[in-house]
Amino acid sequence: MDEALLRSLTPNVLGILCRRGADFAAAEDAVQEALIEAVRVWPGDRPKDPKGWLVTVAWRKFLDLARSDAARRRREDLVDEEPAPGPVPEADDTLQLYFLCAHPSLTPSSAVALTLRAVGGLTTRQIAEAYLVPEATMAQRISRAKRTVSGVRFDQAGDVATVLRVLYLVFNEGYSGDVDLAAEAIRLTRRLAASIDHPEVAGLLALMLLHHARRAARTAPDGELVPLADQDRGEWDTRLIAEGVEILQAALARDRLGEFQAQAAIAALHADAPTAEETDWTQIVEWYDELARLTGSPVVRLNRAVAVGEADGPRAGLAALAELDDSLPRYAAVAAYLHERDGDLATAARLYGEAAVKAANLAERAHLTRQAARLNALKK
Repeated sequence: MDEALLRSLTPNVLGILCRRGADFAAAEDAVQEALIEAVRVWPGDRPKDPKGWLVTVAWRKFLDLARSDAARRRREDLVDEEPAPGPVPEADDTLQLYFLCAHPSLTPSSAVALTLRAVGGLTTRQIAEAYLVPEATMAQRISRAKRTVSGVRFDQAGDVATVLRVLYLVFNEGYSGDVDLAAEAIRLTRRLAASIDHPEVAGLLALMLLHHARRAARTAPDGELVPLADQDRGEWDTRLIAEGVEILQAALARDRLGEFQAQAAIAALHADAPTAEETDWTQIVEWYDELARLTGSPVVRLNRAVAVGEADGPRAGLAALAELDDSLPRYAAVAAYLHERDGDLATAARLYGEAAVKAANLAERAHLTRQAARLNALKK
């Protein structure tokens, strides 16, 4: 065992973990665990890339330690929150709180923001990112909402559309952010679907299930993001996919199309494709057209540009993209992908680098940085 090599690699590995988002103390613990593993494994099977091996193992150890620590804190919280002995009510008031926070005296956007902060447990920063606005703007919006409802009686519940928007944003934060709220959003949406006969409630539930079915395949063991086209479809949860498709078909049959049903239809087409190459992009573009008509959202049109690029070629996708504001989040990433598909590697590499700087989280930033590095290496 080359102990000098391990000692020389330790600072580099520690630095890489810290740049990936690990705090120093946790990174130190993870690197030490990786070194112990190296001492055990290397004498019989030394890796060709010792540094790469240590980074991979240390990052896995860090993730394991982080999950273990989070689980421990949750167990402690549950003990602290454990109710006193006696009869326990079966009702869950959380969903009712969602409706009450969606008060008629608030605008829908303010009601969503207030509910996410007061009931959903999201930070102001997380809500601002979901709404694509500065954190200071969202802080002011939440403060105004609090002042608006401070003197009113909560005897009028908000409407279903506002509650659905809240649940959708909570799920998205749990699915892609640093607070795991996806399972709770699914649970509450199931309760809502069981109590309200509404096609958009069913559409949202189907959308959540179809996205959640792919969750295990979205990240590699070292925490790196795996694009949809590269995911191992054998890791997708076919039971959740089947349930989501069944719920969606029943909702669409009622001929009261809404944005969540349209989004779920797009997710179902991805889930239905045995391989990425067999994806029915033409139908997906048609559903994006419906979704854009329903919402008028520039983010929907951004995603539509990707679908057009897949269905009709990258230049058609770039033409669709040119109609949009280049300040949109992920605009540079989409432009980079389409330019790469069109063979313009220099422009694609530059745009991947720009997108990495603007990325909302460390995992996305690391993925985009690797894409830029890959294309820069190909140009040499």
